Amino acid sequence: MNSHMNCFRWFLPTSVLLFALSLCADGPRDNLPDSVRPVPPPGIEVPAEDRAELEAGLKKLGAEIESLRGAVKSQSAKLELLPDVEIYHKAVRYALTYNEFFKKPEIAVAKTLLRQGAERAEALRIGKTPWNTSTGLVVRAYVSKIDGSVQPYGLVVPPAFKPGAARRHRLDCWFHGRGETLSEVNFLDQRQKSPGEFTPPDTIVLHLYGRYCNANKFAGETDLFEALDSVKRRYPIDENRIVVRGFSMGGAACWQFATHFAGLWAAAAPGAGFAESAEFLKVFQNEPTKPPAWEQTLWHLYDATDYAANLFNCPTIAYSGEIDRQKQAADMMEKAMKAEGMELTHIIGPKTAHKYEPQAKAEVIRRIDEIAARGRNPVPLRVRFTTWTLRYNQMLWVTLDGMEKHWERARVDAEIADATTVRVTTQNADGLTLSVPPQSRPLTIGRRPKVILDGQEVAAPPVPANHSWVAHFLKVGKFWTAVPSADDSNLRKRHGLQGPIDDAFMDSFVMVKPTGKPLNEKVGAWAATEMTHAIEQWRKHFRGDARVIADTAATDADIASSNLVLWGDPSSNKLLAKLADKLPIRWDAQSVKLGAKSFAAGHHVPVLIYPNPLNPNRYIVLNSSFTFREYDYLNNARQTPKLPDYAVVDVSVPVSSRAPGGIATAGFFGERWELPAAK
Repeated sequence: MNSHMNCFRWFLPTSVLLFALSLCADGPRDNLPDSVRPVPPPGIEVPAEDRAELEAGLKKLGAEIESLRGAVKSQSAKLELLPDVEIYHKAVRYALTYNEFFKKPEIAVAKTLLRQGAERAEALRIGKTPWNTSTGLVVRAYVSKIDGSVQPYGLVVPPAFKPGAARRHRLDCWFHGRGETLSEVNFLDQRQKSPGEFTPPDTIVLHLYGRYCNANKFAGETDLFEALDSVKRRYPIDENRIVVRGFSMGGAACWQFATHFAGLWAAAAPGAGFAESAEFLKVFQNEPTKPPAWEQTLWHLYDATDYAANLFNCPTIAYSGEIDRQKQAADMMEKAMKAEGMELTHIIGPKTAHKYEPQAKAEVIRRIDEIAARGRNPVPLRVRFTTWTLRYNQMLWVTLDGMEKHWERARVDAEIADATTVRVTTQNADGLTLSVPPQSRPLTIGRRPKVILDGQEVAAPPVPANHSWVAHFLKVGKFWTAVPSADDSNLRKRHGLQGPIDDAFMDSFVMVKPTGKPLNEKVGAWAATEMTHAIEQWRKHFRGDARVIADTAATDADIASSNLVLWGDPSSNKLLAKLADKLPIRWDAQSVKLGAKSFAAGHHVPVLIYPNPLNPNRYIVLNSSFTFREYDYLNNARQTPKLPDYAVVDVSVPVSSRAPGGIATAGFFGERWELPAAK
């Protein structure tokens, strides 16, 4: 039985009045789309003498990095350590180039970072890399597959760590709170001075940058898994003792990872934060939320309340201050879990607002440490799983390969009843893989397990001698059948190829700019402006330099490895022209047509996501980056997709802080990437 079922709540008896919910968290000005303060805020002026010193230091370190890159390009071990040097250069370059020094002491910090970068560069050149084996506070980095950017992370390495030792360590992943001035300079400085809120004994603590200030959503979500991969390559980590935890905005991230990836963690410890968008914005921001229907549908991507059933697979200890308005998150999760027949363990700090109360914190520590000591069971006999999208399609030994309809709830309840029987019930599923690893050897070798799938007995392959059993099933009509593979050569929505538009920016992408003459000046000007905006906003909010190539420069390697973001129209973008007749739209000088709908091409532009006809394992995107904009930066609960799989933008309507123009129509493709039938 899971540790958070049939358990009691931790109460310290105190009766106090909650803060008035009518107060706006960030002030009424943050509810005004026509008057949006910039995030991150403008920096201070850097004195000329300091600027000259920083520029000289950047030039010197940059040259040393390029020299090192050439020297170690054939030495994979050294090459993997180069990002640990590059991050110092990037941190100072961004701050200096983009006006991101927010307080005067940060200038001195930047000078220190350049010295540290130079020291690491010299150490790497001579083959002595002490940070690779150090204990205590260590900053490191990796190169992201998304945009080729160098991304930092911080570590607290326990004294018990011994390089080369076989002993594996518990790992805690910590998600930080909201910080609109959390530049790379400030992050690196913090991570070399403070161990953070929790430092369990004999535990490596991973502090995620999370691509700045987005509650670890989208590229921030990918950041966790890329940083985890980097840490696992460098340190001996116990896969069954990984804990996720965070507070405030980091608590929201923790709710997200706990519910969407419940099978990966030994435990989760969210503090405060938010667990969904609609109710949180009413309570915390006093904001009336009346978005279009497709945006409300897309709340199902990240609303942790919708995935509460998955916590059956992950022991969770929530914390809230008694008078913290962000207690709302745990209250909402408690309600959602109760609807699934589970009880949330909720530790409450008395008379406490937005922080940890000491006694309650000690209780959280005690409980999480007990759970982590036991570790995760990688092959539980029962798995409960729910999702709304194939972006999140796996729970332990259950993988959902196909849905009957996206953005409606799918469920899988699977149980290894005995050594010869597996029972599974599903809802809104039409493709399924059961993959039982050999650790606990729950099934009998050489026998064909009896698989009862939605009441139907389905033939399954025998259990091989290595105990690793994999079986694939496909539903046609009302009946399931075993199939040799989950691969489907037909065009259909599947994991990593299911939309919406924002999904393309969670993996490798390249922006493709047009070099030809547009169909008309208005559309051409809009596309050029939006591409510039997309590049700028990607750097500001996902902390990387978007890769941009001309339409004439796209290579087979680009098509094979990356999602392609095509800007312009079939006249201006040569790559788009090559693909135009293979897309579900028709676009010429007179009209933009989606099925039976037609729009004047003089002031309408299609934006969409679709499998690339030249490589159906990757996306193309037309005329869009991530779809939330300046207004949404002001509160992390707003940072959800604002457009579905496709839309038509009326560019005669001015661009705003909420939209790229007027949205003439928008919708979701079907499970075969088809346009919905006309009503």
